[in-house]
Amino acid sequence: MPPDYAAWARVEGSTRLAPLRLPMAPLAEGQLRLKVLACGVCRTDLHLLDGDLPPRGLPRVPGHEIVGRVVERAPGAQRHALGTRVGVPWLGGTCGHCLQCRGARENLCENASFTGWSVDGGYAEYAVAHEDFCFELPPGYGDEEAAPLLCAGLIGYRAWRMLPPHAKAVGLYGFGAAAHLIAQVALAEGRRVFAFTRPGDAAAQALARRLGAHWAGDSTQAAPSALDGAILFAPDGRLVPQALGQLAPAGGVVCAGIHMSDIPGFAYRTLWQERSIRSVANLTRQDAIDFLALAARHKLTLATTSYPLAEANRALDDLRGGAVTGAAVLRV
Repeated sequence: MPPDYAAWARVEGSTRLAPLRLPMAPLAEGQLRLKVLACGVCRTDLHLLDGDLPPRGLPRVPGHEIVGRVVERAPGAQRHALGTRVGVPWLGGTCGHCLQCRGARENLCENASFTGWSVDGGYAEYAVAHEDFCFELPPGYGDEEAAPLLCAGLIGYRAWRMLPPHAKAVGLYGFGAAAHLIAQVALAEGRRVFAFTRPGDAAAQALARRLGAHWAGDSTQAAPSALDGAILFAPDGRLVPQALGQLAPAGGVVCAGIHMSDIPGFAYRTLWQERSIRSVANLTRQDAIDFLALAARHKLTLATTSYPLAEANRALDDLRGGAVTGAAVLRV
C-alpha cells in the first residue's frame, strides 16, 4: 500500500476543490479500504462547496457515489472479501441506539455520519468506509454506470416510494441523474411519466423521450393532463407550488433534495383536497438493498458524462451550469 494518495478536497476559504496528498491512515474496527474506481458527482457536492450545508471538518474530500474494490480489511471485518467490488452511498454510519434508529428510521439518525460530508468521500484514489455501509453492486453495470445508482438511484428510489400509492401519472421535475433512472422504474411499473426540465434544455427533454417518457417539456409548461404525484429533483423552491398546481386531488409532491431554495407563499386552495408535500432525508440500508436488487432484475440505461479525477472542478462547473445530460462521473 502506498504511503499516501491523491485526492481533491474542499479547503478553508475556498469554494473550489484543491488537490492534496493524504496519508494512508490505519483502519479502525469494521472499516474497509477501497481502491476507488469511479465516483459520481452529485448536486449535494455543490451544496457542500457553496456552504448550503455547513462544513463538518476541513479539508474534506467530497463524493458519496463511490465504486471501489476492497484492498484492505481491518482485523475482524468479514462482510466483503478482498477484491470485491462494492458501492458506498451517502449514509456512512449510524449509532444504532437513538430514537430514530430504534424506530427503523436510521436515515434520520441523530448521530449519523455522511460520506463526503462528515467523513472523506470518493474524489480520491482511495477511500475508507465501514463494511456495514458498503454494498455489492449488481453485475452488468460498468464502474462508471454503477456510480450514479448509489445516490441518484437510491434517493430517487426512496422518493419514488413516498408518492401516493395510487399515483399513475407522475411528474419528474429536473430531469438529470436521479430522474432519468426513476423514469425507467416508473415506466417498468406501468406508470405515465411527464418530464419537466429547466427551460430550453432540449438535451434533457430528448433523453426523457428516448427513455420512454409520455411527455417532456419546460418546467414553466403545464402537463397535458393532471398528475397524481410529482417528484422535485431540482433544488428550486418555486417549483413546489407550481407542481402542486398540476396535481389532481389526493396527489402528492415529494421534494427529493437535501437543500432547496425558499418556497414562496401560495393559496391554501392549491393544497386543499388532500394534496400533500413531503421531503426526503437521506436513505436507509434497506433502500440500498431493495434498489440494487431492482437494478439487477431490470437493467437500467445510464446516461453518463465521464471526467478524469483531475478535472473534478470542471465536472462540478458543468453540473452547476446545466451542461451535464444524465449523470456526471469521475473515473479514477
